[in-house]
Amino acid sequence: MNFRFLLTSRWLGYLALTAFFAAVCAGLGVWQLGRHDEVVRSIARVNANYTATPVDFATAKPWLSRFDPAREWTPITLTGHYLTDGQRVVRNRPNNGQPGYEVVVPFRLTTGETVIVDRGWLPIGDREAGHPDTVPQPASGELTVVGRLKAGEPTVARGAPAGQIASINLPDYSQELGYPLMSGSYLQIASESPAAAQMPVGFTAPSIDEGTNLSYAMQWFAFGVLFFIGYGYVAYQQAKIERDEADDEAEAALESGSVFGAAIAQTKARRARTVEVEDELLDAQGFQGGTVPMTDQAKVMRSR
Repeated sequence: MNFRFLLTSRWLGYLALTAFFAAVCAGLGVWQLGRHDEVVRSIARVNANYTATPVDFATAKPWLSRFDPAREWTPITLTGHYLTDGQRVVRNRPNNGQPGYEVVVPFRLTTGETVIVDRGWLPIGDREAGHPDTVPQPASGELTVVGRLKAGEPTVARGAPAGQIASINLPDYSQELGYPLMSGSYLQIASESPAAAQMPVGFTAPSIDEGTNLSYAMQWFAFGVLFFIGYGYVAYQQAKIERDEADDEAEAALESGSVFGAAIAQTKARRARTVEVEDELLDAQGFQGGTVPMTDQAKVMRSR
């Protein structure tokens, strides 16, 4: 079959369009691979830090001042007391698919620094919309808290009623309280001693499921390959149609009795067949995609 039509502007345009969509698919596949790598790194941090032996405040102080992603989930031991006047409820915090809140409280260490402790989750209330029914209070006096390191959160574009905050943005929280906080990280509570009479719902361990990003990446790469396969299939069908049309023209001319028309049609069909035979011979001799000198016999056949 003759594939010279692939060099026409229309088919070159089709090829460019195919390459464009294949590149988009490849880009999306690379993006999914990047997301998968992030998930794998996050799982590695959970496995390394979540159940590690708690470290003291002196060791962890630099991480609380400036968050270190490699230290996420590391348990830290603090000694001091809660500043309950600075307690806030954090809005829009789902837990296991249920809407609710979290309650955060400043914790003043015996060394004088103040760290924000997230004491747990609260369900939405039944008595007043937008508020939990009860907010359990921490124990008074000096106590020991063990919490896991979490990064401070960015500001979100929504407000909150009095006594609540939209996100755990530590600089904004500090400004609202009127005294300095350790502004790089906060702690998600693991335990406190002595324990309060009532506690918010405790936090569950973070997921270590890798998710579906890797399979999505493979699917996008496969889609990119399929675009080229589809292009090749359509090109093959077009070449086959052109060959069949040339044969049909010759047959129709013969049936109509037009000697001149039949000669033209037969010449078209013969030329199409000749190109086919030449391509097959070149392929058999190992000249795929290259050029060889035309034989005298081929020149005669081409000139007919």
